[in-house]
Amino acid sequence: MNFNKQFTIAIPTFNSAQRLPLLLEKLKAQTAVDDLTWEVVVVDNNSSDNTAEMVRQYQENWLDAVPLRYILETQQGAAFARLKAVQEADGELIGFLDDDNLPDNNWIANAFAFCQKLPKAGAVGGQIHANFEVQPPEGFDRIKQFLAIREHGSIPYQFDAYNLRLPPAASLVVRKQAWMESVPAQPALSGKLPGILIQGDDYEPLLYMYKSGWEIWYNPDMVTYHQIPHWRLEKDYLLKIARGCGLATYTLRTINAQPQETPILFARTFLGNLRRILAHAIQYRTQLKMDLIARFQFEFFFASMLSPFLALNRRFKFK
Repeated sequence: MNFNKQFTIAIPTFNSAQRLPLLLEKLKAQTAVDDLTWEVVVVDNNSSDNTAEMVRQYQENWLDAVPLRYILETQQGAAFARLKAVQEADGELIGFLDDDNLPDNNWIANAFAFCQKLPKAGAVGGQIHANFEVQPPEGFDRIKQFLAIREHGSIPYQFDAYNLRLPPAASLVVRKQAWMESVPAQPALSGKLPGILIQGDDYEPLLYMYKSGWEIWYNPDMVTYHQIPHWRLEKDYLLKIARGCGLATYTLRTINAQPQETPILFARTFLGNLRRILAHAIQYRTQLKMDLIARFQFEFFFASMLSPFLALNRRFKFK
């Protein structure tokens, strides 16, 4: 597989005219990249604001040696925006950055150096710290991973993909070859069903890479900062995320399962989460209405318990 560039920064974005400038300025300030050939690709996921015009303005005064490209993806959903980015990327490595995730100035250099040392790494995630607009609720550390916050220490390690311990797509580097060889053209989890939010679309490609023999790594030197506004800490949003993540559980677990294992996996997912629900309800029986974090966990367990039935319903509906 031939590549014109060593590295592509891909930014899937939606209605981000106010957020993108901060990220683009961070990319202009990247250090130790003079010897790299790289580009930036903004994938506009059908925005209704002036994102396109803002990118065009930046193109007029952008870095001479680094292309800044704008691409429109009208099929709604982050999964489709990421697929488009991979298809269009000229880089051997593709670094996904969400429009609210700001990288350290050495992010590209550290990501590239790490991947050079590990040619079997199909994807690499790093540290994601949070910049909160308001103070998070008490006990937030118990659920921070659901908001793409990752603080796993200073030692690199290989993720346990089989047990769904994986990095989010918010600041992920993937090897284009690994994606093209492993990931189906049509995602099973694309963000939404009618009236239902379903998460997991960032884990799905990683599980296919893992199934194909690629490794998923953690690089502590890839540091970004997730900008978290007040509304992402409000009850309605958090509970929607809890349900969306839970409903994806069974579908994600089946990716690396053999067909004969799915009935056992169906039962284990249902019964395991039923047990979690009962234990959680006993532990927090007087606090579920008042403790937002305990309620979040309960909603996640409940949605995970239902996830096999949702997957079964979708399978027969779309046959």
